[in-house]
Amino acid sequence: MARKYKLGVLGLGEGRSIMSAALQSENWELVEICDLSETLCQKRIEEFKGEWSNPLYTVSYEEMLSNSDVEVIGIYTPDQLHAKHIKMALEAGKHVICTKPLMISLDDANLLLDVQRRTSGVVFVGQSSRYFEPALQQRKDFLEGRHGELATIETHYISDSRWFLNKDWSRCSGFSWMYNFMIHAVDLAVWYLPQIEDVYGVGFTSENTLEYNLSVPDTFKFILKDKNGKCASVSGVYAEPTLGSDVEQSISCTIRGTKGISRAGYPKLKYYTNFEPIQKTAQLHDYNDKHEYYFRFEAENHHAGEYQNYIDDFALCLNKGEIPKPDLKEGIRTLAVMEAMNESVNSGKVIKVSDVLNRRNIVIN
Repeated sequence: MARKYKLGVLGLGEGRSIMSAALQSENWELVEICDLSETLCQKRIEEFKGEWSNPLYTVSYEEMLSNSDVEVIGIYTPDQLHAKHIKMALEAGKHVICTKPLMISLDDANLLLDVQRRTSGVVFVGQSSRYFEPALQQRKDFLEGRHGELATIETHYISDSRWFLNKDWSRCSGFSWMYNFMIHAVDLAVWYLPQIEDVYGVGFTSENTLEYNLSVPDTFKFILKDKNGKCASVSGVYAEPTLGSDVEQSISCTIRGTKGISRAGYPKLKYYTNFEPIQKTAQLHDYNDKHEYYFRFEAENHHAGEYQNYIDDFALCLNKGEIPKPDLKEGIRTLAVMEAMNESVNSGKVIKVSDVLNRRNIVIN
């Protein structure tokens, strides 16, 4: 029988979206929020006072974990802290929804797998791009076989995100354009090609990133090949000008198959298809009537509709006794693909994902 799940939210910057999602969902009850900044806690209480009948906040994560009313923790803290916060939540007997990336490396992968085995907590990675309307429709068409046999995937995430470098934590150890941004495009690729094995790519650090005394690459091109020889091209550009999403969507996923092709993207609520019978021009599916659902805050920031879609899917899976995806194991395998990508950029060689996992003694099958 369906029931409401009780949520605590850690990190109230991006966490603003999941607050909105929970408050507007029939499947969730927002119990408590937490941030180190009491001012931000109070700001969120004030912002949502018309929707939240019994607001509660704390500046202590440990205090929220001790709240027996909280069943699930939504983690929206800086990426470098995710592994620590997931471990704490699992050990406190909570399920976890963690925003992407799951972690910034595989260093704590075995630790989290061990903790999850001991606690039986569910860990779900909030890969929001999977839950945008065009992506949901594209996935439906794919599962229905409308593309025919999959031939290749093309994904990208392109964004002039130099503003991000003004955040203090982005200049701390562990910041990566790949893990913070490009993971959206990588996740879409591995969603359709889950057994990526061979990885090759190049990366470049532009003067725009170097101006912030950071040497991390901000421009990437990759080829990812699976065990059957099918491949995806994945690209990312993060610190240079763009043409804007009217010309080129920030996030894009193109599926090419033997019977058809489709392209979904973000932030425009447009989906293009060409399925049999073959046509010479694409068919446009426009979902702009759902704009207010997906974008609830200023300037299309905090795309809360995606968060609502994924927390509702999380609740549905739990009610059916299923594991919501991407789960901890899938998230770790995606990070292994990304570690192989990073290694390929640094070495100029083709890197095998299985070698990355074996080297770290990670078993996720």
